[in-house]
Amino acid sequence: MNKKNLEKYADLAVKIGVGVKKGQTVIINSPINAFDLAREITKKCYEVGAKDVIVEYNDEEITHQKLLNSPDEVVKNFPKWRIDGLMNYIKEGAAVINIVSSNPDLLSDVKPERLALQNKVAAEASKEYKEYVLGGKACWTIVAYPNQYWANKVFPGLSAEEAIEKLWSSIFKATRVDNEDPIKAWEAHINNLNEKLSFLNEKSFEKLIFTAPGTNLEVQLPKGHVWIGGGQTSVDGDYFLPNIPTEEVFTVPKKTGVNGTLRSTKPLNYKSNLIDNFELTFKDGKIIDFKAENGYDTLKNLIETDKGSHFLGEVALVPHDSPISNTDIIFYNTLYDENASCHFAIGSAYLLCIEDGPKLSKEDKENLGINDSLIHVDFMVGCPEMNIQGITKSGEKVQIFKDGNWAF
Repeated sequence: MNKKNLEKYADLAVKIGVGVKKGQTVIINSPINAFDLAREITKKCYEVGAKDVIVEYNDEEITHQKLLNSPDEVVKNFPKWRIDGLMNYIKEGAAVINIVSSNPDLLSDVKPERLALQNKVAAEASKEYKEYVLGGKACWTIVAYPNQYWANKVFPGLSAEEAIEKLWSSIFKATRVDNEDPIKAWEAHINNLNEKLSFLNEKSFEKLIFTAPGTNLEVQLPKGHVWIGGGQTSVDGDYFLPNIPTEEVFTVPKKTGVNGTLRSTKPLNYKSNLIDNFELTFKDGKIIDFKAENGYDTLKNLIETDKGSHFLGEVALVPHDSPISNTDIIFYNTLYDENASCHFAIGSAYLLCIEDGPKLSKEDKENLGINDSLIHVDFMVGCPEMNIQGITKSGEKVQIFKDGNWAF
């Protein structure tokens, strides 16, 4: 791993990811194996004037042992003090940088119902935090850090050392860190995304029609929907980049306006469990049938988290001809795989994707068809054969994607 690139990666997370301001507190959530990146990000935060940097380390191996061996009452008892502490800082304006580094197969030996219990308990405890994030009330970003298990999964034919070095190289390329000036490269990339957003928002499509092998889906869009992507602006006017990398533009589907069938095109790594080759069938927005070659029970428990997890909260467009997709690598990591493919999300909608979304009452959101759930889980459906047509209110038909790529 190139030390200079690690410094540039940290710089990107601080300056473009959350835009740390002078006098601001920053929270870094990091796996213990990513301590060198956490330290470098901490250094960069202080260099731009952060008041305080709080690093919270976690260890998924310990979580694994707890899920295998602890009694149910332990799994049911999420430490609320952790969320309360996080929310106290966020309400005072803290930014959050999340470092992810999961082993895609780690929890495959945990009983699906036990894993589902833990996920639901954590989601319920984190509800207020999720509302802040989806409502644009906090600046946050996610960056990834390789580990040996992940590297071996992505590059099984290489030696351990070669695999992790290649994964680092792939991450630096996908995040534009290998550019001489990554921040300048990101500014140019965001400008390109903004051109797509301008077109989509100007057309204000009433519905989208997706067709591909195994996919034939009609998606209605609610009145006042807004396409966003790349960087976002919080309700306080602060600019941030939620995902590093990102290639998507996305909006909110109408909760009851989704009909047809979707087929996944990449594995979904959900809480260190893989779901692969799955199909979802929708009627009036609700998932009424599903199947999966791998991870059926995990998919079932995900869908049955709550009432809202039977519906969609996001539709995102990513061209097949894009930097991450062109690596022809399955990363087994949603942060990367979702930015190589068109995707949808089961669960809650981002309120920034609707006009005045963060100000809407619960009743207003229901009337507009904005889904709410404890979860928000992206899954990939893009492929070279994907075609997407937009239908305007006047009935005009516009080709948005043709053969997997932008048609305009």
